Amino acid sequence: MRSDVTHFRCDIADGIARISLDRPERKNPLTFESYAELRDWFRDLHYADDVDVVVILPNGGNFSSGGDVHDIIGPLTRMNMKELLAFTRMTGDLVKAMLGCGKPIIAAVDGVCAGAGAIMAMASDLRIATQEAKVAFLFNRVGLAGCDMGACAILPRIIGQGRAAELLYLGRSMKAEEGHAWGFFNEIVGAEGLDEAAMKMAERIAAGPTFANSMTKTMLAQEWSMSLEQAIEAEAQAQAICMQGNDFRRAYEAFAAKENPVFEGN
Repeated sequence: MRSDVTHFRCDIADGIARISLDRPERKNPLTFESYAELRDWFRDLHYADDVDVVVILPNGGNFSSGGDVHDIIGPLTRMNMKELLAFTRMTGDLVKAMLGCGKPIIAAVDGVCAGAGAIMAMASDLRIATQEAKVAFLFNRVGLAGCDMGACAILPRIIGQGRAAELLYLGRSMKAEEGHAWGFFNEIVGAEGLDEAAMKMAERIAAGPTFANSMTKTMLAQEWSMSLEQAIEAEAQAQAICMQGNDFRRAYEAFAAKENPVFEGN
C-alpha cells in the first residue's frame, strides 16, 4: 500500500497505516484534492495485504475542520448543478471507500472535528477522543441539509435517531463526554495519551485474525439493508468461510496446547 501521498500524511508500519490531514495552521480542512486522494487511497486499501488497520490521527491539536471555506465552499457557490452533483458524489464515494476498504478504521479525535471531518470520524469503526474534542455536523449552519455523505443513514445507527436529529438540525457541537455517553466515542483519554491509546487498540486488532476482522467489517456494513433472516444466513456463510482459514485451526491448536494463538491473517 502506497504511503507516498500528496495531500495528506501517511505512514505504514507493522500492518498499521497512520494517516492525518496536513494543514494544521487551518485546523486541517479538506480540499478537492485531498477528498479525491483519500477516496482513491481507501479504495486501493481493499487490495492491500500489508495494512490490517488504519488510524486517522489529528494534527496540531485538531482532527479536521471539514471542507475548506475558501478552497471548497466559495467555488461551490459558483458551480452549476452537474458540477455540484459530481462533487457531492465524490465526497460520498470517500465514505463508501472507507466502509468498503475491508480494514478496521480507528479515528483518534482531538480538538475540532467538524463537517466532513465529523463524517470521517463517523465512518470509522472505532473512535477515541480527548476531553477537548468537539464534533459538529454543521451543514445546516452553512445553509445545507444534514443529509451529507451518509450522515442521515449512519449517525442514527451509532447514537440513535433523536440524538442524530438534534445534531443535524441544530449543527451544534457534541462534546467528548456527551459523545461517549451517547456511544459515538468508545473511549476518552488525555490529550497526551491519544496517540498511544489509538495505537494500542490498532496493535491489538492487527494481532488478531485479520481476515476474520475484514469479514466482520463487511458484515457490519452489508447487514444494514438485510432482513434478520438474510443477515443470519449471510453470517452463516461468512463464518463457514472463516472456519476454512488457518487462523481458526491455529486458535484451536493453541487452546489445546494452553498457549496464546499467533494469527497470520489467513
